[in-house]
Amino acid sequence: MTLTPPIAPAPDGHPAFSRRMQWFTVVAGSLSALAIAAFRSPRWGIGVAVGTVLAWLNFRWLDQGVGAIVVAAQAQEGQPKPKVPAGTFWKFALRYALIGAATYVSVVYFAVPLVAVVTGLLALGAAAMMEGLFEVFSGRT
Repeated sequence: MTLTPPIAPAPDGHPAFSRRMQWFTVVAGSLSALAIAAFRSPRWGIGVAVGTVLAWLNFRWLDQGVGAIVVAAQAQEGQPKPKVPAGTFWKFALRYALIGAATYVSVVYFAVPLVAVVTGLLALGAAAMMEGLFEVFSGRT
């Protein structure tokens, strides 16, 4: 019995995907922040905007970190233990510290509602749904 070879991978569409995810995060969060500021209160809108910026930074740093790991692994192909720059791992850890510190400062010092900041962090999830719909309906990746 012979096995069929796997399907050839699609051309690298990751840079376009990454740009769309960042754009969709900013659009979803900004529209939400404006709507909440208009219908709830400006403080809530600011909280959603802060959360959106943190969600955008989180995705950007995660994307850069994973990209650095992939590049390092490809450059060291065939070696038993590829080495990844230590700064990459620090970026992974510091994104959570940044989110925590920015949320703390926003809530404690600027009296922004915690729920509003967390709602803004959900902009990345909304962006992922928008990206999925984009890929389904456009037929592109």
